[in-house]
Amino acid sequence: MEGRSKLQNQLQQLVEKNRRWTSKGKVATYIPELGKADPSILGISVMDMHGNLYSAGDYKQKFTLQSITKVITLMLAIMERGMEVVFEHVGMEPTGDPFNSIVKLETTSPSKPLNPMINAGAIAVVSLLEGTPDERVERILRLIRQMTGNPNITYNGRVYHSEHQTGDLNRALAFFLRNHGVIHGSVEEHLEVYFKQSSIEMTTEDVARMGLVIANEGKDIMGKEIIPSSVVKIAKAFMVTCGMYNASGEFAIRVGIPSKSGVGGGILSVVPGKYGIGVIGPALDDKGNSIAGIKLLEDLSSIYHLTIFN
Repeated sequence: MEGRSKLQNQLQQLVEKNRRWTSKGKVATYIPELGKADPSILGISVMDMHGNLYSAGDYKQKFTLQSITKVITLMLAIMERGMEVVFEHVGMEPTGDPFNSIVKLETTSPSKPLNPMINAGAIAVVSLLEGTPDERVERILRLIRQMTGNPNITYNGRVYHSEHQTGDLNRALAFFLRNHGVIHGSVEEHLEVYFKQSSIEMTTEDVARMGLVIANEGKDIMGKEIIPSSVVKIAKAFMVTCGMYNASGEFAIRVGIPSKSGVGGGILSVVPGKYGIGVIGPALDDKGNSIAGIKLLEDLSSIYHLTIFN
């Protein structure tokens, strides 16, 4: 990408071109608070390695990260507990099933989640973080605040309570995991952390800043290491293979950059060594991904040849 005004104009044109896709999707309603989102929202932010930030559309709109935080808690768990411990409790393979499915847990042996990007896997990862729920949430927030440079980021209390009140399927997954010895301790305490991390709220600009740290091998734009590069490498691999749920393969072919979506309509994308990208588009497709957000990234990747599969 070159030329500040050119890129800015290009982003605005792509947002307007793809906004029509928002009418083809639906906002998530199984978490009632998410159902209040405006489905016509579409915005994007791109940050380069020099710290330049380019934004277009509804980029000032705050949204909760939901499953995007699975990337963050995975990296935190590896930093705190080590790779060997983490992957004793969760696998490394794509599922091909919906993010909240229990099917593979019942049909595979041992009954551990296939990867940390599905709900069962993320709950297992959260259970490995030590301390009280408040202590664990604070460490997650601390890492995110370091990555974004924004000390004011926190979770949305209304969304958290909405998830807590309606999260019975996640409870079922967690109790199944505890029954099979994958997680230990209080299910409700693990879920408190999981629901609060999912409810962490920010804008696409914050997401782009977070993405740039991943794109820059764990360093901020000043070159300070926040996350070891070996940990970032693992996270990017999961983003490519599992980050867009059971649409990850098609996304890799059409867009070709490590990404992680959330049912709040957000997408975190990284172009290694180049850009961090944040997208918001609450209208989702049938896989739980932002329908207009994917189209926007597909166009951006095509125009600027962003795919890592060259």
